Parts: sequence; C-alpha cells; structure tokens
Amino acid sequence: MRINAPRGTVDLLPEQTRKWQYVERVIQDLCERFQYKEIRTPMFEHTEVFQRSVGDTTDIVQKEMYTFEDRGNRSITLRPEGTAGVVRAFVQNKMHGEVIQPVKLYYFDELFRYERPQQGRMRQLHQFGVEALGSDDPAIDAEVIGLAMACYEALGLTSLKLVINSLGDQESRQAHKDALIAHFTPVKDELCGDCQTRLEQNPLRVLDCKKDMDHEAMKTAPSILEYLNEESGAYFTRVKEYLDEMRISYVVDETLVRGLDYYNHTAFEIMSEAEGFGAITTLLGGGRYNGLTEELGGPDVPGVGFGMGIERLLMALEAENIELPVEEDVDCFVVALGDEAEKKAVGILHEMRKQGIRVDKDYQQRKMRAQFKAADRVDASYVLILGDQELENGNIIVRTMETGDQEEIQLDDIASYMKSKIGGTTNE
Repeated sequence: MRINAPRGTVDLLPEQTRKWQYVERVIQDLCERFQYKEIRTPMFEHTEVFQRSVGDTTDIVQKEMYTFEDRGNRSITLRPEGTAGVVRAFVQNKMHGEVIQPVKLYYFDELFRYERPQQGRMRQLHQFGVEALGSDDPAIDAEVIGLAMACYEALGLTSLKLVINSLGDQESRQAHKDALIAHFTPVKDELCGDCQTRLEQNPLRVLDCKKDMDHEAMKTAPSILEYLNEESGAYFTRVKEYLDEMRISYVVDETLVRGLDYYNHTAFEIMSEAEGFGAITTLLGGGRYNGLTEELGGPDVPGVGFGMGIERLLMALEAENIELPVEEDVDCFVVALGDEAEKKAVGILHEMRKQGIRVDKDYQQRKMRAQFKAADRVDASYVLILGDQELENGNIIVRTMETGDQEEIQLDDIASYMKSKIGGTTNE
C-alpha cells in the first residue's frame, strides 16, 4: 500500500530547499546587521503556555491546536505560533537579567495548526519571527517593522503594503471593547456563531471576522483610535514619526486587529499587492505585547515582534516573477576509467571538497561518453579525466567545458590547482 504525506503537509524537494536556504541566508544576514540573535525552542510546549498567552477565546486555542497527553498524563501542544515559546524561554532562562537590553531574538520555526489546507496555509507551516524584549521605546517598534520590510526588499519584492494601527493600552482597549459591545449587541443575531461568542468573550476579534466582514455594522464600528488615551495616542504618534524618519511608507488602518490576545499598542501587517497573488494578501503580522512575560510567570517586561510565513514569502516572489540567484551547478566532475582510476578519484574528490570545491563523480561505473553526459547535466565548469595512461604518468587531464581546452596537471597538485582556478575555502 502506498502511503502519502498527511493532509496539510508537503515534501520540500532539493530544487525547492535550495530556494529556502537562500531566503534563510538573506534573512539571517539582515538579523546580524540589526543585532538579533537566533533562539531555538522546543517544537512542543505545555498546553498552558499557549492557553495563557495566545488566549482561550482565539481560534488557535479553540479549534486549531494539536494537543495530546503524554505518558505522564501531561497536556502537550505542538507549537501553533512562535512568540509564546520564545517568551517562555526568556522568562525561564532569566534573560530579563542580561546586561544588554532589549534582548533581540529571531527564530525559524515549524508551526502546526489544524485548519483547512489552502495555498500558502498548511497544517505544518514555516515561520521566521523576531522578538525584542525589554524596552517600551516606540523606536524599537519601528526597528522591528524596518527589519521586516528590509527582509522583503532584500529579496527583491516591491509590491508591498505596510498597514499599521494602535490597539492602545489596557485602559484604551477596555473603553473600545465596551463601545464595540454596545455597537454590535443590537445586531448580534445577524452575526455568525463565532462572532456571537466573541462579542461576549473578546469583542475586538469581531472586527477580524472574514464571514461578517461585509456586514453593515462592520463599516460603522467604533474605531480604536477614537478611544486612545493621551499616553497611547502619543506612543502611536512616535511610532509613525520614526517610520517617517526611516522613509518607510505605511497606511493607518483603524480596523486592523491581531488574532492573538497578547497584543497591545502597535499592530501591523505587511501585504502583497502583486497581481494574481490571491485573495489572502497578508504576508506578515506583528505588534507589541506588553504583559505577556508576566502572564508566563516572569516580571512585567515589554516586548514587540512579528511572524513571517516562509511559504507565503515564496508565493509573493513567484507572483512578482523574481528568480532567486540559486547556484545549482558543479565546479568539477571527475571522469574515471578503470578500477585503479576509480579508487584514485575517491581521494581526489575528498581533498578538493576540503578545499571548498563543489565536485562530483559518476557512481554507476558507466563508460566515458555517459560520464561526460552526466557532467553536462550538472553543468560542471570543468571535467577532470583520469585513466590508466594518466595514472602511469602521474597526471590528470583538466578540460574547460566552455571552450574545450585541455591541460595536464600533476595528480598531487590537482586540488590546489583547481582551488586557484575556481576559488574556495578550506576547512582545514
């Protein structure tokens, strides 16, 4: 019986993983420039981590988590998002006591959500994220947004739209929640079942509903910006001023909310405006989450971050017809003829690889013509030919594939010679 991959998961084959590796290298380089350091947390956490941080009323907790009991009867959940685990690690390892603050972290995580699979949204998904913990300066909000934009721009994306909003502090949010309840209650029976529940538990999330988005009450819903107190309004103004200084264009969207309970103050999304990208245009979402460290048992430390879907990033690159400069060719291909030449070729390959040269050979004992065809298929720049005559003379023939020119090089010198021709870095 043939067994396929589980629904909502995909295999990433070598021609795809090369693109993923390139994207990750570009992002990692930018993180180093911005002084964000990598953190790696477990793939699963105690379920309470997500219940207390993401929120009991969210779709993630109520509908989408992969939760199970382990053999010790502990409730365990495969991580559905990245921030909660990073903040848990921050608290557990007392990173709030480090001399340099804020602590600036990034991660590449595999996430798991039980939802209907669709293009760019699978049950196993991949996310790049950053978290800056330890500062309530609006400048760090702008820096995090700037890093997100820099990642997309470094990969060549141009059809981008940055949308920002303020969710205010706790006082402002409560005032807005009260206004939302008063606004939607008269039409509660016209809303979907989820929104009827949300109106009682977390009315802010009604604004994020895709089913009721065209309801008339949505268009006239009170804006959070009308309920920002003086402190929250000043904070949002500073974030916008910093973005202006960074020459980052943005649009203020009063209806923008984030689907996780821990957000407050700055909220933002980056969307693709590329033609043909699809109905769901969001590439990235993030914001500030003051209070989350305290919720997970630590001191009250402010934080801000974002999560970027790698699958959706690759979709955006495809929509804008951007070809990543992925190198797939081989520097050298060794053609060996005869048992002794085959044995010698193994040592030559190993030495050249240590010198940083990308080299391969035939492993099917094929004739010379078939081996040359193999060299063509991998687009080798040079072919090294080794037979009985060359072994006897202590030489190897180096053929430049582009011109057909050939020269004989001493076997003992071939690794250093090819390194001088191609370049490379030694691991010795």
